[in-house]
Amino acid sequence: MSELVSDLKKKNRVTNIGGSLESRKRHISRGKILPRERIEYLLDDKDNALEIGQLAGYGLNNNETPSGSIVSVIGKVSGRDSVIIANDATVKGGTYYPITLKKHLRSLEIAKENNLACINLVDSGGANLREQTGIFADKEGFGRIFFEMANMSASGIPQISAVLGSCTAGGAYIPAMSDETVIVKKNGTIFLGGPHLVKAATGEITNEQDLGGAEMHTKLSGVADYFANDDYDALNITKSIIKNLNYTKKHNLKLKEVLEPKYNPEEIYGIIPSELKEQYDVREVIARLVDNSELDEFKSNYGTTLVTGFAHLMGIPIGIVANNGILFSESSLKGTHFIQLCEKRGIPILFLQNIAGFMIGKSYEERGIAKDGAKLVNAVSTVTVPKFTLIIGGSFGAGNYAMCGRAYSPRFLFSWPNSKISVMGGEIAAKVLSSVKELQFKKIGKKWQQESKLKFNKEIIEQFDYEGSPYYATARLWDDGILDPLDTRKKISLALINSLNAERKNGKFGIFRM
Repeated sequence: MSELVSDLKKKNRVTNIGGSLESRKRHISRGKILPRERIEYLLDDKDNALEIGQLAGYGLNNNETPSGSIVSVIGKVSGRDSVIIANDATVKGGTYYPITLKKHLRSLEIAKENNLACINLVDSGGANLREQTGIFADKEGFGRIFFEMANMSASGIPQISAVLGSCTAGGAYIPAMSDETVIVKKNGTIFLGGPHLVKAATGEITNEQDLGGAEMHTKLSGVADYFANDDYDALNITKSIIKNLNYTKKHNLKLKEVLEPKYNPEEIYGIIPSELKEQYDVREVIARLVDNSELDEFKSNYGTTLVTGFAHLMGIPIGIVANNGILFSESSLKGTHFIQLCEKRGIPILFLQNIAGFMIGKSYEERGIAKDGAKLVNAVSTVTVPKFTLIIGGSFGAGNYAMCGRAYSPRFLFSWPNSKISVMGGEIAAKVLSSVKELQFKKIGKKWQQESKLKFNKEIIEQFDYEGSPYYATARLWDDGILDPLDTRKKISLALINSLNAERKNGKFGIFRM
């Protein structure tokens, strides 16, 4: 695990640099602050912030879009829990690739689900025209940003923009649709069509500042509300806007004193085996995450391949559902029962995923493993309390569904660097596909040569290993980031704290004993 964490930290450091040295120098020469520095300046406490999708885009687009060319951080600004979405103009001018759009929309989803103020630090050339088919016309295309902004504003979730650079074409609607907008003189521009497009379309000759600069928009068009002299001035004005939002967080949870775990979290490195197939007791991990290492376990003698129980994380009550082996009918029913308890009591749930799937075989099918597993999936799908998922090992097949995978809308989903996510393991996939191919050879009366068979199996295993990597997943935003196990308690706590901003409607049903 230590080597995996070292590799993760190295990747994060490289990603955090942003664009090329030349791009960064050009950015700074214009009097601009780099995007991560802008975010740090805005935050009340940069050490208690949660970055989302740090390695989005990793390995995609020839590695030309570090962090998906957009930085997204959750933290307090003037005392208000907020999502800050900052374009990185040092990466392809801050233009939008499909992964940029996906990350922007994921950030808005987090804001909507958790009632967090949205702060847009705009510095983008708009859509990357060569990528237009991946970002324009579909339901989850560029226009969805404006749809979400409008609906969040309507529901009372603040939309604030600071235009610190270019804001072109459709992207001009981000500041235009914000509740309040700041724009920086000289660097900040907002227009649907730039000077070159205006000349080509109408013959009119103009320049960027006359067409969409800070003075024009704050004096004439009214598209922007505040004139800022530079980045720092704009960020200070943004802080003042957030300060005046008149918001108080409300929740019904009974908080306790924060107690550190009795067991050293560093021991997690030694607890997690190097091979996913090796078994260990997940309680050892839980004891190094939760307050005072205390877990009040539910049904400890029943369905023992699933550990369920109540604990506290940074003083906040939480229910834990953790894999401790393959899912059987008993463990599925136990999980369903426990999730219902959390729902009725309004207690958030943390899922710890390390799952190969459900038990299969004739006797298990006869005893109803499918319907018992469906009960668990149903409970995970319909529960209204905040859900959080951490993949601490394997996440395979239907086990991913039952343990609140991405499709089940956990408020946040994180992975550890040893995790694997796939329909099934590579070796099993190779056996399945190999047997199918062997039958095809038999049907045509031919024999599949051993050398060819071995090569086929090797290729399948390598494909599944590559596509099951946590970096393959996080690059595509199948999770919200890969965490160092030592940072997990803090990061999950930050996610949990931010989720308390949103009100919840309790489901109208009693507890069904499983």
